[in-house]
Amino acid sequence: VQLQASGGGLVQPGGSLRLTCTVSGFSTDYYALGWFRQAPGKEREFVATINRNGDSTFHVDSVKGRFTIARDNAKNTAYLQMNMLRPQDTAVYYCAAARLTHWSRVERAYDYWGQGTQVTVSS
Repeated sequence: VQLQASGGGLVQPGGSLRLTCTVSGFSTDYYALGWFRQAPGKEREFVATINRNGDSTFHVDSVKGRFTIARDNAKNTAYLQMNMLRPQDTAVYYCAAARLTHWSRVERAYDYWGQGTQVTVSS
C-alpha cells in the first residue's frame, strides 16, 4: 500500500501548483481521499477532502475559492489544484485515504498516508 504525493515545488505568490497523489496497492473506489498540510513549527492541518464517488468535496475556509480537490478513480489518483498561492500556504502537503463513503476532515479517520511533498511560496 503506497500513496505517492508529487507536484510540489517553489512558486511565487499568486502562482499555481497541481499536486498529484498516486495510490497503489488498493483501489481508491472504496476510499474517501484527503489532503492535509504541515507548516514549519505547526501541527498538521486539514486542507480538503472528497468522497469516494467524487461528487462531494469540502475545503477548509482558508483555501476556499483557491484550491480544488479532485479525483480520478480509473487512475487511482487524487489531485489538489492550488491557485493564487500565498506565503502562508507554505507547508509539506500530505495525501491520505480513508475507508469511508463520505468525506472526512478528521485526521484520525484516515487509514493510509503518503510521504508528503514540499510546497514553498516565496518571492
